[in-house]
Amino acid sequence: MESNQLAGGSPSLFGNRVFQAIIMSGLFLQIGIWVRNFAVLLFVMEQTKGDPFAVSMISVAEFAPIFIFSFIGGTFADRWRPKRTMVWCDILSAISVFAVLVTLMFGTWQVVFFATLISAILSQFSQPSGMKLFKMHLPEEQIQAGMSVYQTVFAVFMVLGPILGTFAFQAFGINISIAITGMAFLLSAAALAFLPQDRVMEEENRTTSLWEEMKSGIKYVLNKKELSQLGLCFLAAGLGLGFVQPLSIFLVTEQLGLPKENLQWLLTANGIGMIIGGAGVMIFAKKVPPQKLLIFGMLANGIGLAVMGLSTNLWLTLGAEFLNGLMLPCIQIGINTMILQRTESAFIGRVNGILSPLFTGSMVLTMSAAGILKQQFSLTAIFESAAILFIIGLLFILPIYNMKLEQKQGVLGSQD
Repeated sequence: MESNQLAGGSPSLFGNRVFQAIIMSGLFLQIGIWVRNFAVLLFVMEQTKGDPFAVSMISVAEFAPIFIFSFIGGTFADRWRPKRTMVWCDILSAISVFAVLVTLMFGTWQVVFFATLISAILSQFSQPSGMKLFKMHLPEEQIQAGMSVYQTVFAVFMVLGPILGTFAFQAFGINISIAITGMAFLLSAAALAFLPQDRVMEEENRTTSLWEEMKSGIKYVLNKKELSQLGLCFLAAGLGLGFVQPLSIFLVTEQLGLPKENLQWLLTANGIGMIIGGAGVMIFAKKVPPQKLLIFGMLANGIGLAVMGLSTNLWLTLGAEFLNGLMLPCIQIGINTMILQRTESAFIGRVNGILSPLFTGSMVLTMSAAGILKQQFSLTAIFESAAILFIIGLLFILPIYNMKLEQKQGVLGSQD
């Protein structure tokens, strides 16, 4: 029986000790990550005079670990105690950042790439452990609201993060910015110290090898229809987002005929929409099932992308961008909640490690092809294709919606 089933009634979400610790840790991590990302970006551009290859290597350092380590990290997260895993990942990230700082002081600027690479690798072990804690310590009825608050923190930093990171670099320079990153990781580890002590988990007593557990994780996803359908939804959404992310600047310059600086207004509209959307889901979390959130979010984003591809009016484009941001938390929260509800605790890490690379990998694939496709096809055709991919993703998850309705009474009873 999971510890989230409390005999004497459940405390409120914000009174839950585990939830408080995870949110505080998330706040510190977001500060560290955004200061690091923008400080490194601006520093590399300064050092290389804007060399495209050097700048692109920052993205490689950030995304490559997801492909290489996500499934491995998820498997280890299922074997290890979650609190200890998360604390040690934050401490090791801080140590690596301070090591980079020492090296920087001796003049080897290229090591800044490792600040991103090492902490990105460690996050592949830490992040699934955080989801495991949600599953273990939050009552079933609080999981969706908890994920809503967690995603809203990410949404807020989508708006404030670039401002914070740029300010830190311009005001203090690369050395202090890297030091701030290291301190933020240590504060995250300190926040996690308030988590309840890890209990000895059944997974630690197993005799199976790492390879056998990885294979069992793949079989688990393939044998659970709802998880495999979610994977196909991830794939379609990633392909769609990858098409449009690098080309948003051309919506401003070509479609709207405005200076490139106006891109900031589209990003701001999207970010504000994400904050409001996350807060809205948090308010209605108990009333709206996750499958409805997911379906509604996919449909709204498909419509928003279609409008953006056709619009030649700034306000209409801003409205569509706001709609996309508003409904994106519905997709993220719906998917994460369904993963937590439909996955046994012993497989949370591996399921997350399989599904996350599907989304990121498909997005990077179409991001890589976006520039070439832009030369062959119109901007409108590319955005409409992205909208169609979201509708295809929606079709993949319709069977999940029906199945959840049929099995609604059996879901809670099926939890360990």
